[in-house]
Order: sequence, then structure tokens, then C-alpha cells
Amino acid sequence: MHPVLEVDGLVKTFGGQRAVDGVSFSVEPGTCFGLLGPNGAGKSTTLKLVLGLLRPDAGRITLLGHPVPERAREARAMVGVVPQNDPLDPDFTVAENLLVFGRYFGQEDATTRARIDPLLEFAQLAPKRDARIQELSGGMKRRLTIARALINDPKVIFLDEPTTGLDPQARHLIWERLRRLLADGKTIVLTTHFMDEAERLCDRLAIVDAGRPIAEASPVELIRREIEPHVIEVHGPGRAAWAAAAAGLSDRTETVGETTFAYCRDPGPLLASLQARTDLRTLHRPANLEDVFLKLTGRDLRD
Repeated sequence: MHPVLEVDGLVKTFGGQRAVDGVSFSVEPGTCFGLLGPNGAGKSTTLKLVLGLLRPDAGRITLLGHPVPERAREARAMVGVVPQNDPLDPDFTVAENLLVFGRYFGQEDATTRARIDPLLEFAQLAPKRDARIQELSGGMKRRLTIARALINDPKVIFLDEPTTGLDPQARHLIWERLRRLLADGKTIVLTTHFMDEAERLCDRLAIVDAGRPIAEASPVELIRREIEPHVIEVHGPGRAAWAAAAAGLSDRTETVGETTFAYCRDPGPLLASLQARTDLRTLHRPANLEDVFLKLTGRDLRD
């Protein structure tokens, strides 16, 4: 089977600054591909290029067999898009938002009406069918935006930070619905700042920084390849003295604020050094995708 999306050597420059600088990846059908990076890394710009909303300065894009941007309109007819914000029309009810959006794809109203109730059930919004947008919570609006993106039965769904600002219950519900879409054979391209989201959903992901790709693999492979397997977090009044005394017991340490992160392949010596330290609070855990992300992109704030 051919990839549903192929991106090769993508470049986009704004005002002399490269927002996207040589990004390449491909997405296999029926999988979830994640695009991760700090603020300003070029994730949203890459999505706009892939959808033909911006013209690249260099590189090649093929989406569902169509070259983009040359045949972006044909490609977009077969995809769904969930932007960062919820662009719902407050003048319409929940069901009317779906009906009107179906018309943007040239669908007959009868076709769209047949899809509305199943999509509202999918989004757990059936009781809100006739509600106005102003009556919905943030999580409901997000679920409606996802349902709206499915109105044309797309082959590929693009989601730009789909769970930002949602409470844990809403996030878990959306994750479950996205897994259902994957089980149904849909393909998902996802950008997110939540590493646990990427780790749960993505079959493969790419990390970009300053517009440049810096790593690509499955989440499990990235963790295995890029980071030590054990992390011990230590904080408390005696942390600095302990860290100095235990400096040679870990493969690598980082101190952020009042917490020292010790990364190691063998946690035994470090745990032994902490055993009698009642002045310290510790957490021993396996390394995760967030550790990889912070190692590759740094801990400095991005605005």
C-alpha cells in the first residue's frame, strides 16, 4: 500500500526566517502519525503546507495521490481538519453546524442528514442535537469540531492540538474516539504538546525544532534509542548535597528548579544512596517520551 501522505524536503521561509527547514516524512494508511515540537517549531506551518493553504518554497507534497498545492482542492475533499480553535457558527444549532459544513463539500443535504446522528452519538453529543453553540462546554465544542471534521467521511484526519485546554475526562474521551477511528481504518496526523497523548496514540512520530526535523521513529523506539531507561527525580532540602555526592552514580543528571533528574541504566547505586535519606522525596520511574522530547529540544521556555 502506498503512503497516504508523503512530504519530502519541505521548506517555507517568512521574512528571511525558515519556519520549515527540510522536513520529510511519510504516513502509512490506517496509522496515527505525530508531529511534535516546542512552540514555534513549525508544526502548524507544516500542516498548512500539507493542506495547500500555504505554498512551499521548496520540497514535494503528495496527499492521497494528489500533488499539493497543485491539486490541493481535490486532496482536501477527502480529508478532515480539526484546527487548534473551534470555528463553530454560534448562529446555528449543533446539528445545523454539521449540516452547513457538509454543504462545503458539495454533499447533498440528505447524505449529510444521514450522517449527523451517528456522528453525534460518536461524539457523545446526541442530547445536545438542538442546542446552540453557546450552551456547550469547552469539551463539547471540541468533540463537535471533531465530529464536523468527519462529515465528509474523510480518509485522513488532521488534528492540530486536539485536546489543549480540556480536562482529563474530556481528553480521555477524545483519545478513545480517536482510537476508534484508527480501528475503522482512518489515518490520523496529529500535532500535540502532550507527550502522553503522542505516546498513547501515535504509531510513529517526528520531532521538529526551529523548523528542522531532529528525530523520527515509533514512541517506543525513540525512548529506547534516545534516553536512559530509568529516571530518578529527587527534591527536598538536602538535594544539592546529595546530588554532589552521588554525581558519579548516574549516566546523566539535570537540575530544574528544586528537582534533580538522574538518568541511568542501572538505578541500584542511586537508589541505595537515597535509602536512608529522610530529608529527600524521590520518584523512580521508567523514562518516557517527555524525557526524550526535553533532551532533544531543551528545557528553555519557548514563546
